[in-house]
Amino acid sequence: MRSPQVQAARNGETPSPSPPHHQHRQQQHHHHNQTPFHSTLSVQKLRRFNSLIFVFRLAAFSFSFASSVFMLTNSRGSASPRWYDFDAFRFVFAANAIVALYSLFEMVASVWEISRGVTLFPEVLQVWFDFGHDQVFAYLLLSADSAGTALARVLKGLDTCNASSAFCVQADIAIALGFAGFLFLGFSSLLSGFRVACFIINGSRFHL
Repeated sequence: MRSPQVQAARNGETPSPSPPHHQHRQQQHHHHNQTPFHSTLSVQKLRRFNSLIFVFRLAAFSFSFASSVFMLTNSRGSASPRWYDFDAFRFVFAANAIVALYSLFEMVASVWEISRGVTLFPEVLQVWFDFGHDQVFAYLLLSADSAGTALARVLKGLDTCNASSAFCVQADIAIALGFAGFLFLGFSSLLSGFRVACFIINGSRFHL
């Protein structure tokens, strides 16, 4: 069977030069090496980004859980006031417990995404679920801790803290831990908002 170059020469046409065999193999080898490099780099960037989200989720869980435990155990006997006697302190406990449970779930979702490279829910649902719940629970935690702070100031002006200073100190610690949980939940909200923006612009949860 005649080659295309020989057939073209016999027909009076100018045969198109073909690259040498070794150059063709070098081009294929270069393309083969270039594509995995960019793919690996994108995967590493996405994994670092998800790892940062996991760290913020872990911090939010730790502080919120500690806050709910401190408030739950803030009782000094029958003569001492109890945290559930005050609406604001009940609000602090409930909000921090909810955020702790939510952060625990998000930690599981982050580990799933880091280990498997896919979201726990469908991607469009996951990015909006994370961002929406981050916003709602961040405002919930801020409202609860602000209400707890206002009540703690009122109690310090009364005889309650004079009669049971340990009760007020532990309540202050629980509220401070709740504010720390809000801070890290706010950081998580910024990253989840970035994922939503990337998904709207690029159709992907992360700009690679």
